[in-house]
Formats: sequence, structure tokens, C-alpha cells
Amino acid sequence: MNRLQAMELFVSAVREGSFSAAGRRVGLSPASVSRYVGELEAQLGVQLLNRSTRHLGLTDAGKIFFQRTEQVLHGIEDAEAAALALQTAPRGTLRVHSRTLFGIKVLSPLIPGFQKLYPELKVELRLSERHAQLREDEFDVDFQIQAPKDPGLMQRRLLRSERILVASPDYVGRMPKLRAPEDITRHNCLTYWMGPDDVVWKFMRINRLREIVVPSSFASNNGVVLCNLAVNGQGIALLDDYTVAEELKSGRLVRLLPGFRVTNSTFDEGIYAAFLQSSYLPEKIRVFVDYMVENVPRQIKRSAQ
Repeated sequence: MNRLQAMELFVSAVREGSFSAAGRRVGLSPASVSRYVGELEAQLGVQLLNRSTRHLGLTDAGKIFFQRTEQVLHGIEDAEAAALALQTAPRGTLRVHSRTLFGIKVLSPLIPGFQKLYPELKVELRLSERHAQLREDEFDVDFQIQAPKDPGLMQRRLLRSERILVASPDYVGRMPKLRAPEDITRHNCLTYWMGPDDVVWKFMRINRLREIVVPSSFASNNGVVLCNLAVNGQGIALLDDYTVAEELKSGRLVRLLPGFRVTNSTFDEGIYAAFLQSSYLPEKIRVFVDYMVENVPRQIKRSAQ
């Protein structure tokens, strides 16, 4: 038995919740993963998992072994990172996660320039409307719209940003004038879906906060969709300023209530690159984050000019 592989498969099975999911990650059948874990249990002389047809549960011994094994595997990753840091040029695969609109509008135009500098480094960019679990999902970098709160993460801020209200000139021309936050209740609002509760937009000016329950004529958990519908005259959207820079420049969208700060969550906004805390930062992560810290503000500025 390859003991290290058995330990990796055991940890993966616990994280994923099944032998089949753990096996898919490495190209093994569920029976093979089960066999590896069973051999590990036999060697240790203790049962690590309570097995059922639908669930894997840790025994008391399994909980302790899982925690210690995770630490061992993290130490191995740190050792590998330290060795790879000595390479003259980064190579391998860099797995990146980003919110959809930021990934499309800002990151993707910068990838060709980065890969021209580091041709031996393959980049995998995956987009979704959530924060990634870096270790569990095996991502190297996650671009987040708020400062990460996980103490196990390191972060670098790429830029400050703000959310703004936008609509098409056609929509503005045919709907009631929007002079104050309270006027929003007479409009069609294209809202970001955050659950079944009422949609509340917060307005701030001169330290006075107003919270308005807005009428939502359409909701989506995807900023690209909201931007497209706003451009097509369907209503008012609340979007990050950098994601609509091109549309504002071209006149396809106009900004509304510019004298107010607006948000649907927090006023402390920006784009952060988050990555796992480690004794040795892998070179591929370091050069990628450095490149984005330098070039993302330039990309945003170009879009707005």
C-alpha cells in the first residue's frame, strides 16, 4: 500500500463526503478508494470511518487522524512550494477563481499578456457567483469583492471600488425622474439575488444612511445578466463601477444619483486576491498576483477612457 496516497484519499473522501467523489479527483473507482482506506485502517488497527450507503462519518479516532493528516499534507505542500520557488521560471497549472463579471470584464483581457511572460504556466480560470474554498476546491487564487475574513488566507487588494446605480438613456428618458433615493420605489429595479428576503439598497450622503426596500422587477445572481438587461432598457441596476466602465464611456449606460454612495451590502468595497497562507508562497502565485496588482488598475483606467 502507498501510505501517502491512502492518507490523501482518506482526507479527500472526508472532504467530498464519498469515495466516488474522491475517486473522480484522481481517476480511481470508488472501490479502489475504499480499498485504500480499508488498508489504512487495517495498518492502524482502528476504524476511521462509519460507512453507510449515503454517508461517510468519522469515528472518534477518525476525527483525530483526519486533523493530524491534514496538517501533514499541508506540510508536504509547503515543502513542495519551497522547492518549486527555486525554479527560474514558474511552470505547471495555476487554478484561479473569480466572480463572473470581474473575470469577464477585467481578468480575461489580462491573461494573454501574463502568459506571454510565463509561457510554461497554464492558467485555469473558473467563474461563479460565490467565494471559493481554496483548499477544498483546489484553487490557487480567488478574486473576492470584499476583504477575506478567513485567518488562513493571505490577501492583496488590487483596487478600491464602489457600487453605482446605472440605467440606459432610453430607460431614463421614459421613466419618472430619479432625484432622491425614495424615488427608486417608482422604478423597475434589476437586483442581485441574495435570497428570498426583501431587497434593500443602502444610500449614504453626509453620514446620513437611508435604507430603501426596492421593487425588484428582475433578479439574478449574475452581474453580466443584470448589466445586459440594464443596457437593453429594462431597469436600474446596482453594479460595481469597474464592471460598467465601458458602458458608461460609450453612453450605453448612465449613472444615477451620483451624489450618493450606494450598496446592497457594505460600503467598504474593493477587489482582493486571496490565497492560502503558507511558509513558502509558490512562485506561480506570487508572479500572478504581482502581475494583477500592477495591471488591473491600468485595465480599469483604459476601459474608462
